[in-house]
Amino acid sequence: MAKPGKKYRAAASKIEDRQYDLKDAITVIKDTAFAKFDETVEVHMRLGVDPRHADQMVRGTIVLPNGTGKQMRVAVIATGEKIKDAEAAGADIVGGNELVERIAGGFLEFDALVATPDMMKGVGRLGKVLGPRGLMPNPKTGTVTFEVAKAIKEIKAGKVEYRVDKTGIIHAPVGKISFGVEKLLENAKALIDAVNKAKPSAAKGKYVKAIHMASTMGPSVTVSTAVIEK
Repeated sequence: MAKPGKKYRAAASKIEDRQYDLKDAITVIKDTAFAKFDETVEVHMRLGVDPRHADQMVRGTIVLPNGTGKQMRVAVIATGEKIKDAEAAGADIVGGNELVERIAGGFLEFDALVATPDMMKGVGRLGKVLGPRGLMPNPKTGTVTFEVAKAIKEIKAGKVEYRVDKTGIIHAPVGKISFGVEKLLENAKALIDAVNKAKPSAAKGKYVKAIHMASTMGPSVTVSTAVIEK
């Protein structure tokens, strides 16, 4: 296992071995950031669910109040008037079956993909290309829809998808290290609240077992789960 670098160790030494209030955790993360780029700040939540069971799957989307800080390139696969709607709404790449073929050929110069339901027959065969990258359109996340303009605007505004992984953990971005503390606090609270409200009825025992936050390169900070009651 690789030894952490000098800057990482220096940052980690400033973090106490305790649970922080959410605002204090964000302040510590900002104060200990050392990378030369604008790091992403992420929230990691360990849930008391077994994602192997469909009735304990936790998945959803939320438009962060202050966005993610990332300029999202949105591609849309549609036909007819929906292509015009997508272009008017600010889509970066728009097309029909020809765009499906481009993606099948390896074109992946976008961060999110929206498709109208009538195009999903063709898009469906792109699962092996899009699935591993988290780009496959899905009606549950609002990316398979005839309301393409709405979908584009939400993605551009900072829409984030959260989904529990096979180990029962949710990982999601809540902004950039350059954001002010209050903006990160508002975004993090919105995400945590959304995940808490998405508790499956089949989940038993303690639902949110642990919360951690970290920047892209920085050490993890433990957040008190009391935040979900506030």
